[in-house]
Amino acid sequence: MAAEVICVGTELLLGDILNSNAQYLAQELAALGVPHFYQTVVGDNIDRVHQAIEIAANRSSILIFTGGLGPTPDDLTTEAIASYFNTPLVEHPEVIADIQQKFAQSGRTMTPSNRKQALQPAGADVLPNPGGTAPGMIWQPREGLTIFTFPGVPKEMHRMWRDTAVPFLKTQGYGQNPIYSRSLRFFGIPEAALAEKVNHLFNSPNPTVAPYAGKGEVRLRISARAANELAANELIEPIAKEIEQIAGAYYYGTDEDTLASVVGQLLKTTGQTLSVAESCTGGGLGQMLTDIPGSSDYFLGGVISYANRVKVELLGVNADDLAAQGAVSEIVARQMAAGVKAKLGTDWGVSITGVAGPGGGTETKPVGLVYIGIASPDGSVEGVKYQLGSQRERELIRQMSASQALNLLRQRLGVRG
Repeated sequence: MAAEVICVGTELLLGDILNSNAQYLAQELAALGVPHFYQTVVGDNIDRVHQAIEIAANRSSILIFTGGLGPTPDDLTTEAIASYFNTPLVEHPEVIADIQQKFAQSGRTMTPSNRKQALQPAGADVLPNPGGTAPGMIWQPREGLTIFTFPGVPKEMHRMWRDTAVPFLKTQGYGQNPIYSRSLRFFGIPEAALAEKVNHLFNSPNPTVAPYAGKGEVRLRISARAANELAANELIEPIAKEIEQIAGAYYYGTDEDTLASVVGQLLKTTGQTLSVAESCTGGGLGQMLTDIPGSSDYFLGGVISYANRVKVELLGVNADDLAAQGAVSEIVARQMAAGVKAKLGTDWGVSITGVAGPGGGTETKPVGLVYIGIASPDGSVEGVKYQLGSQRERELIRQMSASQALNLLRQRLGVRG
């Protein structure tokens, strides 16, 4: 009794829009405990939609379509589904009345093309769309197969899913043993290295453990199927504790935690404040910090010291050291951190200086070379060198530099809050 998601729209294939509907439905199906093994994206073409149905209907018992329910000629999802099952389309007067009312409320007149949205295969039940003119349907064209259709507009689809599809699926017995997940987050260790450390857990049937990597950090998702969240947590907790112990300081948080939020919590706990001085990241570190609600409690501000003159005049970096060592150097990173700490009167000062590329690198200072400075409350100042890879794109180097700075500060603050 597995579900399959079929997203219809040539714009998805062209990359014009992000397919967030597939992600949303995947999460919702997991929450209901509905098995989900395949997703398909198909363009606005009846023959190709038929091919997608042919494959999906022979391996899945629930087909969930999004997109292609509008009034234009290329909106052909409903027509394609009906024709595949050799079923005539039937016009629903109540849908026409609903569309007319929505047009009238906005001071417009319904166009003739909108009548197309009132057509559904004979025997299908209409899924009302409170937020738009494109209704969906629930249809069982043959025994053992259920079809849902939803508009491609995420906001409309989300509400229709919650209001109609979820209750229907629960009447069919789903939602009794949903899947609950917990994500553990790690920084500073490659995915392969972490996977090797916890390899013995990957064959666990319930809960399962799966790795995910991106932008310098790694996640391990622990998923358990259970009757309720409490029972799921009882399965997840011992696995999570074992992984945390194995990973040590690489582990920094769970689920929605970020390096910035964990650092913020540590600063709150200690009652300490922070300021930053940024060169190559151009304010990216400050943005990460201020993305956290309430960060004004501990983050006082920063200086974007892109030019050497700003480093000297605002942060007190020694001009002779700049001339001798260059802006991308440990001594300059240390002086930037100490300078911003003194200038803004904070407990901690963090600095970043580096070569973000794509140009500007040399044999001795290649693209991806970054120095991070940390000025501590006890007056000590350190500089740490990182080589983030010369082949990475500029924005990724900047993002990873800011993340490395947060992680270094996290370690100095006591690893986790």
